Amino acid sequence: MSTALAMLAGMALDALLGEPRRAHPLVAFGRIAMGIERRVHRNRRLAGVIGWSIAVLPFVAIAALIVQALAAWSATASWLFAACVLYLAVGHRSLGEHARAVEAALRAGDLDTARQAVGRMVSRDTGALDASQVAAAATESVLENGSDAVFGALFWFALLGAPGVVLYRLSNTLDAMWGYRTPRFERYGWAAARIDDALNYVPARLTALTYALLGHAAAALRCWRTQAPQWDSPNAGPVMAAGAGALRVRLGGPAPYHGVWESRPALGEGALADADAIAAARRLVRRGVGLWLAMATVAALVAGDLHA
Repeated sequence: MSTALAMLAGMALDALLGEPRRAHPLVAFGRIAMGIERRVHRNRRLAGVIGWSIAVLPFVAIAALIVQALAAWSATASWLFAACVLYLAVGHRSLGEHARAVEAALRAGDLDTARQAVGRMVSRDTGALDASQVAAAATESVLENGSDAVFGALFWFALLGAPGVVLYRLSNTLDAMWGYRTPRFERYGWAAARIDDALNYVPARLTALTYALLGHAAAALRCWRTQAPQWDSPNAGPVMAAGAGALRVRLGGPAPYHGVWESRPALGEGALADADAIAAARRLVRRGVGLWLAMATVAALVAGDLHA
């Protein structure tokens, strides 16, 4: 039951406090990772494996040792620590805040502000996007980051507790820093990208299934089956295709990166994205969080009865 309680407490802290505005541990980790990368970087995959190991594994071990030490002293202290770690690893409230800023600007007809707001959510160029493209970018970000920043963290926390969510979040952070196909990171960042793909494989598909269950199920499953294989990312494809189908909205398609419009497969079906689509995506993720927490609680109660 302690894992379910910690999940509930961690998500409650996120809802109440949001991301720390100052001294976020992930910011400090990013600086550490940059220093490690400068020292061990070689244009080789082995160097990337070494860099990832030096950056991630000590923190996972520290989290495990703290959990064990606290559990020997107080079970309550142990799950409170785990709840705080989960709180620092998820970004549900932050995701909603960023999405609502785009949504509000679109509803007010302020396209320039909407472009600036969505630029804080996505890596593509936003200055040339029209209102529908801005809405699509925000909706895609909510769906994809619902998996990366929320459901993936919940999955690994439920499976391995605080050490699991530390492993997941730090790996995800390194993928965002090193997982690029650029001359500097194509080989060095290979390990960070592949490890993140592996850690997200099951959570991404559970997220896609969650979207399907809570939205237009037939459309979600159809888009997942037919559109996800066309997407470059093995995990973003199922999540965004199922999410777009669940919302019955059209996403994907060409998008500008570094001044060049790149072709991307179409996702979903139905109407073009607008402010309502962003709101619907937020609700879909929120309902999914409620479902996962309810399932974790029921599972804990059943397990408690079985051990009674």
